[in-house]
Amino acid sequence: MSKSRKLGRLVGVMLALSMVATACGGDSSSDELTPIKLQLQWVAQSQFAGYYAAVDQGFYEDEGLDVTILEGAVEIVPQQVLASGGAEFAISWVPKVLASREEGVDIVNIAQVFQRSPTLQVSWADDNISSPNDWVGKKVGNWGFGNELEMVAALVKFGIVDQVEQVPQNFDMNGLLNREIDAAEAMIYNEYAQLLETVNEETGELYQPSDFTYVSYEDIGTAMLQDAVWARADWLPDNEDTAEKFLRASFRGWIYCRDNFDACVDIVLQNGTTLGTSHQQWQLNEINNIIWPSPDGIGIVNQGSWDQTVQTSIDSGFISGAPTGTVFRTDIAQKVLDDLADDGVDVIGSGFTKRTVTLVEGGE
Repeated sequence: MSKSRKLGRLVGVMLALSMVATACGGDSSSDELTPIKLQLQWVAQSQFAGYYAAVDQGFYEDEGLDVTILEGAVEIVPQQVLASGGAEFAISWVPKVLASREEGVDIVNIAQVFQRSPTLQVSWADDNISSPNDWVGKKVGNWGFGNELEMVAALVKFGIVDQVEQVPQNFDMNGLLNREIDAAEAMIYNEYAQLLETVNEETGELYQPSDFTYVSYEDIGTAMLQDAVWARADWLPDNEDTAEKFLRASFRGWIYCRDNFDACVDIVLQNGTTLGTSHQQWQLNEINNIIWPSPDGIGIVNQGSWDQTVQTSIDSGFISGAPTGTVFRTDIAQKVLDDLADDGVDVIGSGFTKRTVTLVEGGE
């Protein structure tokens, strides 16, 4: 057979295969998906489990979305990444964004996933610190980068701003363990667990909750809303359908993590987290407790919590006044919740109860 005839036959076979593949829907599904980027505010961990689960379980793909999750870091400001067009959605705390909006960053909260604040100020039990008033004359640590807002608000509320030494704190609990800090900032889902994963050299056993006390910002009234889903105000009008799809898949992810605890932890571990299994179990347990129950449905802003966040931000000087324009929307999330509820999905989680998680040394 001549070279030209061989080439002609080869082209014919390739064309035939292409036609069959097209007829059978064999063209790549990725070509049909809308690419989306989600900017996190920290590294891969159970704090963001619902989004990782939505990728792993194909919930985003079900909605026609190809979602890439961008991890955060100390130097990454999610709302700035979002505002500059580096992502379609971002996760950030409400007070941080309120401050950014005063600087001209026009982004909108479309889903308030965290319903309660997990921030604590932890001390040694033998220091007898149970209230901000007990911080007077003490060293109180914080991470900065806007993570200190609830603590500063407490200093203002209790009138002790000039009576407390604020000290920079690394993103760990070593300052407290070494007694260089009297009250250390901690998330109940993360740094507080780090304490309980540490061996007490005097006993040879892990530290216990009884070894520490903490001030909860929820308890003293300076708690502020944290992880929310944000989108650009100028992007939303032409992309509400995409926002709706993203929220539907994300909510399904969080619901999956509520109802499939062990599988969700495994998904987080598979996404490159540097934290161990028991630590991620503790973290997801506490994160679920921050989200569930969501009395009005996951993602809906509680007006009382919102008002407290805004007023506390004003009273503490973080912002000059109440935000103007549309800062949050509930209509997109509500439509998603209505659709999910019609399908028999529990979007409130009223029956949620925390698990008992046993931590091991180092959180492994």
